Amino acid sequence: MKNSNIIGLKETDCKQIAEKLNILLANYSVFYQNTRGSHWNIKGEQFFTLHPKFEELYNSLVLKIDEIAERILTLGAIPAHNYSDYLKVATIKESQEVSDGTKSVEIILNSFKVVIDLQRELLNVTDKAGDEGTNSQMSDYITEQEKEVWMYNSYLGK
Repeated sequence: MKNSNIIGLKETDCKQIAEKLNILLANYSVFYQNTRGSHWNIKGEQFFTLHPKFEELYNSLVLKIDEIAERILTLGAIPAHNYSDYLKVATIKESQEVSDGTKSVEIILNSFKVVIDLQRELLNVTDKAGDEGTNSQMSDYITEQEKEVWMYNSYLGK
């Protein structure tokens, strides 16, 4: 028996949601690697502030990556796992500028915008499908990330 039957969702809805989750997974994976790069390579007077903040962020991102992949599996689909596949569908691009603190924070804010927008799209789809599991997950992520956006913007003086 398929997972969709057991969890009470239509198979077609599960397939559509899993496809969108795989796009989200790709974006989170690139976001994660960009943040790791900034953490490793940050230089200058902002180092002691941003180095641990970037570590905190990438630790949060890696947990979300795992949760998203597990949700895809719960819906009966297979999570993508190759960076070559991620780069084909991700809106977030690989960062080349990782040692400048201000630029790194701007890249992080742009990445948050992408994942929050994707998660809001998923809220609409999952609401129509009655997928409370994915809906709740996305809602929790958005709530947490809106606060992060506020803090990173405050750091930049915005």
